[in-house]
Amino acid sequence: MTLYTTLDSPLGELLLVGEESGTAPGGTALASLSLPGQKGGATVQDGWTSDPDAFAAIVQQLRAYFDGTLTRFSIEFLSRGTDFQQRVWKALEAVPYGTTTTYGRIAADIGAARGAVRAVGTALGANPLLIVRPCHRVIAADGSLSGYAAGPARKLKLLGVEGAAPDAA
Repeated sequence: MTLYTTLDSPLGELLLVGEESGTAPGGTALASLSLPGQKGGATVQDGWTSDPDAFAAIVQQLRAYFDGTLTRFSIEFLSRGTDFQQRVWKALEAVPYGTTTTYGRIAADIGAARGAVRAVGTALGANPLLIVRPCHRVIAADGSLSGYAAGPARKLKLLGVEGAAPDAA
């Protein structure tokens, strides 16, 4: 069964979508975390069930993140994507809180050719788990905040939460 809830955040209303799981805290594995207007973001579908209680543990972690008291999520999530996307997302999960990396560095970390930078960007753009899987920590080689499905202003805000916003921004 697909469950969902919403959460007001400093970025706007977050939509959390998940599936029942016997192993996740609260019994829900997160499948999607998105924002209104996000490129490729989820929208509530017929047949989904609103269940805020199923996401209580996840909501608590997100609130702590936005308060600056949580630097690493402990959330069970579903990870559906191509093999290449999975490799990119795994490398992304290793980028520490409060730091940034580049698309080229992610490509190198997964053993992809230098020319794979665009493919890395495409994989990051397909990330269904904003914030939790921190694609906001990936910036262009020149330090610009290009390429974030929820927009550069939200990317800057997330980097600010983590104390990693560029000085020039």
